[in-house]
Parts: sequence; C-alpha cells; structure tokens
Amino acid sequence: MGVFVFLPLVLPLTAWPVARLAEQRLHPRTATRLLAAVAGVSAVCSTLCLGLLMIVGTAQLPGNPLPDSWSDPDVRAAVPYDEIAGRAAIPALLAVLVSCAVAAWRQARVRRRTAGALAGLPPTSVAVLPDRTPYAYALPGGRGSGRGNKRGNKRGNGREGGRGDGPGNGRRDGRGNGRRNGRGRVVVSTGMLAGLGSAERRALFAHERAHLNGRHHRHLLTVHLAARANPFLRPLRTAVAYTAERWADEEAAAEVGSRRTVARAIGRAALLAPRAPAATLPALAAVGPVPRRVAALMRPAPVGRAWPPVCTAAGLAAWGAAFGTTVSALSSANSAVTLYLVLHAATTSV
Repeated sequence: MGVFVFLPLVLPLTAWPVARLAEQRLHPRTATRLLAAVAGVSAVCSTLCLGLLMIVGTAQLPGNPLPDSWSDPDVRAAVPYDEIAGRAAIPALLAVLVSCAVAAWRQARVRRRTAGALAGLPPTSVAVLPDRTPYAYALPGGRGSGRGNKRGNKRGNGREGGRGDGPGNGRRDGRGNGRRNGRGRVVVSTGMLAGLGSAERRALFAHERAHLNGRHHRHLLTVHLAARANPFLRPLRTAVAYTAERWADEEAAAEVGSRRTVARAIGRAALLAPRAPAATLPALAAVGPVPRRVAALMRPAPVGRAWPPVCTAAGLAAWGAAFGTTVSALSSANSAVTLYLVLHAATTSV
C-alpha cells in the first residue's frame, strides 16, 4: 500500500487550475459533467483513504472493535506513519461524515419546504406564486411526479404559455415539452413576471426547463457534498455552479432563438432578485457571475464538441482531470485491496 494511500488526499490540489481551464475552455455541458464526476470520484476516494488510515491507525487503541491479530507489528508495518496519520484520520473522518450529513439534511429540508409552499396548487409544470418578491427557480420532482407533470404540461402550461408568452411558445410547451419533461416544476413569482417582458419571460421559462431537463440539481449536490468531504475540491463546486448556469443559458438561447434576449433576461432578473430563494436550487440569476454569463451570451455559441483535442488548453484540462481522477481511484482501490489481503492473511494465520 505504501504512501500511495495518501494520493487521494493530495490530488484534489489540482482542482483549481483544472476548474479554471474547464469553465473557460470547455462547452458548459461538458464542463459540468466532467467536473461533477471528478469531484464525486475524488471525494469518495479521499473519504475511503481516511477510512483505511483510521482502521490501521486505531488497531492498537484500547477498546477498539478490531480483531487482535490486526494489530500485529507485521501488519502495521504495511502502512507507514500509521500512528500519526491513523489517529489524525479519526477526527477528520468524523468531520467529513458529519459535514456531509448536515449538508444532505439541509438540501432535503429546502426541497421539502419549497415543495410544501406549492401544496394545493394544480400539478402543472409551471407554478406561479402570488408574491411580490421577484424570484424564479427550478424545483426537481420526485419519482411519482411524472404523470401529474405531463398532464399539467399538456393542459395548464400550454394555456399559460399561450396567454403570457405568445401562442407559438404555448403550443411548444404544452405538447413537445410536456411529454418529455416530468422531472420537476418551474416556480416563479408574480413579482418576477411583472418585471420581465414577454420575450424575457420565454427566456426565463426556457432557462429553468433546461435546469430540469439536464438534472442540474444532481451535479450541484454532488460538488456540494464533495467540497464538504474534501476542502480542496471547493474550486470545482464554484466552477460547476457557474457552468451549470451557462449550460442552461445556452439551452435557453437555442430554444428562444436569441442570445441577446436571454442575456437581457439574466441581467434584468439579477437586478430584480439579487438573492436566490435557496442556494441549492438552480435559478436564472441565483448562481454564477452574471456579468460573465451576459458577456458569454454576447459572443457566438460555443462549439458543442464532447471531448476537446489533447493539444489544446481545454484538452489538457479535460485529460488532466480524467488522469488525476483515474490515478486517485486506482490508488484507493489498490490500498483497499492490499489492506484487505494483508489483514485477511494475518487473521487466518493466527
């Protein structure tokens, strides 16, 4: 096992340059998926590393539940610095578990409270709340929400789109999107709708639907928990929060047919609602530097290439992230398997 067991703890130090290159050079869709995957795998590997160090480092502590044969000197010699690193891993692992549990509980509480605010409303894909406070966000749905959302899209959302956003968009929302989007609801207040024009409202709804279709809440939750598990992964959390919004911006621009309209909607929504209802819910002007997003929409649409060439800066970022994640995963797997074999051999030989 050797010192390779420590690699998953230090490899996330490369997260900052990888995140910067990815969010600037890669297509937002590719960057979001890549960085979320890197963050999730790296967090799991670093947590596993702490668990392995804790098992070996606490083998000789009084009252530990491990077999006595596991504290054999030959077994403990398989992992260097076990006395120091192993004991230090105990509070670190407890802190990781508690922090991730609290973050997951807060996420669930926000989802419950937000869903509870919609109780009694028709099961349409767009929920308009009579509130003067301007806000709009995408609320992911549960497993059982698909049937109601499909009927709501065909009936309620088609009429809403036809009345507020023009007949063409209403038919598109009511028919095409109704059949394929049973993944949640777009929640918007009357205060936000009153502050936007008709074209900007279409951009807003397209943006929020893009969050639901892309399941961006899963990417955001992954990087949020990863940053709690390993603080070195925080740059990836910030980068994914930005690229997920850019992904939705590009999808909205393609649906609306005007990048300038989406940019204007983002700027106006940011002025109306400077703070999001909940940081864990994707929203039009909630996450990411708004000036950067507007400036990106003023430029031509990015090329939707799935994987860039290795000779470019974007390719170096993508391949570097993939290589580092692979090394971290292989190191963790090697350490876990080696520890299991050593401990199993020591146990059976007694």
